[in-house]
Amino acid sequence: MGHLDSIELPERGTRETSATEPAKSRWWLWIVVLGVIAVGIWYYRGAHSTSEAGAKGAPGSYGKGGPGDFGMFGPVPVVVATAQKGDLPVYLIGLGSVTAFNTVTVRSRVDGQIVKVNFTEGQFVHEGDALIEIDPRPYQVMVEQAEGQLAKDQAQLHDMQVDMERYTTLYNEGVVPKQQVDTQQAQVGTYQGAIKADQATIDNAKLQLVYSRITAPISGRVGLRLVDIGNIVHATDTTGLLVITQLQPISVIFTLPQDQLQQVLIKIRGGGVLPVQAYDRDDTTKIADGKLATIDNQIDPTTGTYKLKSIFSNENNVLFPNQFVNVHMLVDTKRNVVIVPAAAIQRGPQGTYVYVVSGGDTVKIRMVTVAQTTGNNIGVSSGLSAGDVVVIDGQDKLQNDSKVIANAAPANGAAGGASAQPAAQGGPQSEKSAPSQPAGKTR
Repeated sequence: MGHLDSIELPERGTRETSATEPAKSRWWLWIVVLGVIAVGIWYYRGAHSTSEAGAKGAPGSYGKGGPGDFGMFGPVPVVVATAQKGDLPVYLIGLGSVTAFNTVTVRSRVDGQIVKVNFTEGQFVHEGDALIEIDPRPYQVMVEQAEGQLAKDQAQLHDMQVDMERYTTLYNEGVVPKQQVDTQQAQVGTYQGAIKADQATIDNAKLQLVYSRITAPISGRVGLRLVDIGNIVHATDTTGLLVITQLQPISVIFTLPQDQLQQVLIKIRGGGVLPVQAYDRDDTTKIADGKLATIDNQIDPTTGTYKLKSIFSNENNVLFPNQFVNVHMLVDTKRNVVIVPAAAIQRGPQGTYVYVVSGGDTVKIRMVTVAQTTGNNIGVSSGLSAGDVVVIDGQDKLQNDSKVIANAAPANGAAGGASAQPAAQGGPQSEKSAPSQPAGKTR
């Protein structure tokens, strides 16, 4: 009995172990299979969502075979625009600074105490308006003193003239010598000179009286008051009383590279007026329109640039002295060129090209030649015709003969019309260099 037990126990344990091992192996197999299926589903969904994000303009590049390859899931959604034929303006773009047409620091020309201020800070004044009054009483006294001296000398001159007539009569009768007559004549001349000096003293005193009433020498905007009422001012003071800047018209000084000098000189010598536009600091919004006035007579050798001066009427006072602006000067117009949005142009080892939609749902690569870039529009001299539909968004997911779903661009994103102006449509995006570098380029 004990022998049987010792034999059966090991056999029973051996049979139970062999029966559970296959079950455990099948359990882990199912876990692996389910894991593979889950990874596949995750990969498919991740690739599909990433491709949709790319079609909506998400950054990144998805090549053929990658997670963004739409060849696996259907046509590629793209945004398209139609090429148009028209005129494209050529602008020279430079960095400029607004400069007051005239700036005057008003100073006192006489000594005295300020008794009245007739302006408010920031006020627009006209030439001749009274601004400040200095105590006029000392100069009124000077005028009266000079007039009194004149009256005294006039009375003495009259006395000398009477004596002169008397001596002349006596000389003719032989009573007095000729020397007496000559001496009396000299006395008359002395007092005549004194009267002229007295008159000049009166005029000077009256002039000082006029100077005690300070008026605006030009029309313009008054700045902050530099001296308050009650202060004593002197004609020798280096600090002025106020500053007036002329804002209408106003000028803008800007620079261009010396390579563009001849292009500008040709237009000026031809008698043409070069329109100039001032844009804000971001070069996106047009501020004012003006015209070129003149150019400087020398080139700055340190920067290789030359200065130009433009004039703006500034009727709305939108330009302010020392304001930084971007200046666009129209020098030419490209006529009858094919215009497409700048976003359509692609560049690669073979050169410049675009994706053209043909057959409604297929894109073809077409090489083009860029003739002119103005703002967000590009003029193409060869490779495209008016009416061609080009892709302007989604090119990173395309290749030659790719199938696409074409969506038209919004109206404000299409190519420019017959005359592409950078004004209210967003303006040329100038690639501005640092101030130490030559500013300006042809667009």
